[in-house]
Amino acid sequence: MPVRGIRGATTVARNDARAIYDATVELLSTIVRLNGVRAEDAGYIWFTVTDDLNAAFPADAARAGLGWTEVPLICGREIPVPGALQKCVRVLIAWNTPKTQRDVRHVFLHGARVLRPSWAVDLPGDAPLGVP
Repeated sequence: MPVRGIRGATTVARNDARAIYDATVELLSTIVRLNGVRAEDAGYIWFTVTDDLNAAFPADAARAGLGWTEVPLICGREIPVPGALQKCVRVLIAWNTPKTQRDVRHVFLHGARVLRPSWAVDLPGDAPLGVP
């Protein structure tokens, strides 16, 4: 079975363990809902966070929030490029699926929608892209 990558990102309101956990669960739940990902089909998940987020590991949300205790998970720091989006959690899921890469739905939520507008998912309360 082919391995496909699913990308996603979201922003967090503040550097707080609960905020990081909730945002990560929302991101992963949206990826699952749009793609039908099952834990047993995930090869691994790699999370990164920006330098301003250090209150919690996003991987904890996958384990506790989704019950993905058998999936290999790892967290790392995003490259601190000047002017880059802050308070951002990013994810890359290696997914074993017969779907083509073209059929995979990537998920960029909230403030992270500006990173990949074509992969943006609008949720209730989000301002339209391009509007401050």
